[in-house]
Amino acid sequence: MKKHKLGKQGLMVSAMGLGCMGMSEFYGTADENESIATIRRALELGITLIDTADMYGPYTNEKLVGKAIAGKRNRVILATKFGIVRTSDPSVRSVNGRPEYVRKACDESLKRLGVDHIDLYYQHRVDPDVPIEDTVGAMAELVETGKVRYLGLSEAGPQTIRRAHRVHPISALQTEYSLWTRDPENEILPTIRELGIGFVPYSPLGRGFLTGRFKHADDLNQDDFRRHTPRFQDENFNKNLRLVERLDKIAQSKEVSAGQLALAWVMAQGEDIVPIPGTTKRKHLEENVRALDIKLSGKELSEIREALPQEAVVGKRYPEAAMRMLNR
Repeated sequence: MKKHKLGKQGLMVSAMGLGCMGMSEFYGTADENESIATIRRALELGITLIDTADMYGPYTNEKLVGKAIAGKRNRVILATKFGIVRTSDPSVRSVNGRPEYVRKACDESLKRLGVDHIDLYYQHRVDPDVPIEDTVGAMAELVETGKVRYLGLSEAGPQTIRRAHRVHPISALQTEYSLWTRDPENEILPTIRELGIGFVPYSPLGRGFLTGRFKHADDLNQDDFRRHTPRFQDENFNKNLRLVERLDKIAQSKEVSAGQLALAWVMAQGEDIVPIPGTTKRKHLEENVRALDIKLSGKELSEIREALPQEAVVGKRYPEAAMRMLNR
């Protein structure tokens, strides 16, 4: 497994990571035993970056990851996040970036994960009511005490990234990025490359849409949150499906799957980019890892971009309330 550097502070990770969110929530019911086996298989394949967050479950995903990596901690670069606050009402969420909350959230994550330190600690969403300097200042204290090794931000805007980086070096920015979500190319990627910050795209397979697995909206489970996202709804679904059909045609010419081609495209955008495709099954994990062997020529990269132009994607990536929490 090839290794990439995230940021300038020395954090080395596998060229592809594993996102664990769907093992606990959002995409329907997953099999816990298979999820744990998937994490352990990822480690066998050389994946080191394992990504979770306290709000997944909520809280249960960190426990699952902790169980999976028990006895294997030295093989893992463990990433988790704080900042999105859940209540008993699954539709209600808020953001908290207050220093006292940062410290409390970290201690609770360490306990659930069963570890004495977190390798990469992200602020999951920026709190507009708390200066980023205060939040990152508290995160920096966690580095000083040894509870955290490196700092990250998720879905932060360019100016916030600059302000945060002045307080303490940020090693990684996590934001959605794929063939159907290329917004980061406009301002985010130029900013973090100027500052020497690594990029960790989540949902590099377009929440599974780019795999071609879904042919109808009814293919999604009733409790799958994608049913409530604009890109997966009504006529938007059908229009976006036509884009995937174009991708699949190119993939067939290379004798790979559409999902593998989509992952290869993301990784071809730079060695400072480490995607974290999520899956709950070993067979899908192994298919994703094979994308590391796909080489794309300049001509092929252009062909893929032309087949899936950013402006052709229909619908926002989240419902309106969640969209307001992005790129702050």
